[in-house]
Amino acid sequence: MPTNEQIKQLQTLKTIAEKLNEANDMKTMLEEVMSELLPLISMDTGWIFLVDKDGQYELATDKNLPPALARDTKRPMCEGVCWCLNKYLDGRLEGAVNMIECQRIEEAIENNCGETNGITHHATVPLKVGNERFGLLNVAATNKTHFTDEELALLESVAFQIGAAIKRIKLAENEQSMALITERNRLARDLHDSVNQLLFSIILTARGTREMSKDQEVKEMLSYIQELSQEALHEMKALIWQLRPQGLENGIVSALKNYSNVLGLNVTIEVEGNVDIPAKIEETLWRIGQEALNNCRKHANTKDSFIALKVKDDQVVMKIKDKGCGFHYEPGVALPSLGLLNMKERAEMQGGTFHLESEVGKGSTVRIEIPIKE
Repeated sequence: MPTNEQIKQLQTLKTIAEKLNEANDMKTMLEEVMSELLPLISMDTGWIFLVDKDGQYELATDKNLPPALARDTKRPMCEGVCWCLNKYLDGRLEGAVNMIECQRIEEAIENNCGETNGITHHATVPLKVGNERFGLLNVAATNKTHFTDEELALLESVAFQIGAAIKRIKLAENEQSMALITERNRLARDLHDSVNQLLFSIILTARGTREMSKDQEVKEMLSYIQELSQEALHEMKALIWQLRPQGLENGIVSALKNYSNVLGLNVTIEVEGNVDIPAKIEETLWRIGQEALNNCRKHANTKDSFIALKVKDDQVVMKIKDKGCGFHYEPGVALPSLGLLNMKERAEMQGGTFHLESEVGKGSTVRIEIPIKE
């Protein structure tokens, strides 16, 4: 017959499983599970590292870190490497194990960085499902230097559930992304079939009525309506392309060339290296290129622009340059428009950098550098 302690553990495991199954937000899920897990196994402290395919890690959640590790906004937990991460990255960490010592704690003690609350060791468990690995679960307690097989088995069970939940959330995010693309395509079709055709009809009607009219004032007004409608049609075509970039399936170069034709720009494109770019980076470059070409059309007072795309040394560099009117800009100061700020943020979201050069009368240059992650 199960003991009261065993019944309590089963109830807690049930609560953890329910939270994992219901969660849709990664951060909230990990925080809630950690709060339930530590009392279950009588631990004081815990933390989770999420690790990407390139070995870059982030402190996803933590509970009751000692002051020596929590100092400077938890900087000791966010920098450098440690023994458990090295084992994980080397492929030597297959299941729950006892760690002899915590390297981060040891370094904190050596450097006299603050109170460690008597923590010297921790258990570590990989978060994985099948062959997919997502990170590490670590737990520790004051003066605890060894974890029983029962404790490690329990940790391994919870870690597997966490890994399965992470996988589920990632799949859901991918589904949402696909749903967004589908909705963009639907909206683009609707705009093309309704508003686009309506504007074209207004242009034809204005042109025909102007040719039949003998009143000069009416002719001028109809010419103005025709010009406005033509401009609106250009804007609508550009919007449709932003929603559904026809040609991106043939690569970023084709998409940018086609979009420049839609805007009525003369664009020269030079390519260096293999342009087989990951889809997320390709879409980022596409969105940045759209904004830069729109700026050229609307503000540069020139129809000529130059695009250079270079892939080398695990990074892609895109430069978009025009010889238009330019503007005064000093590096290091705030960007002068929301569009430029959006370009910068898009590049930085992919771990890249954004550079802007512009001078009155000498045009503008936007340079994007993004690392390519396999």
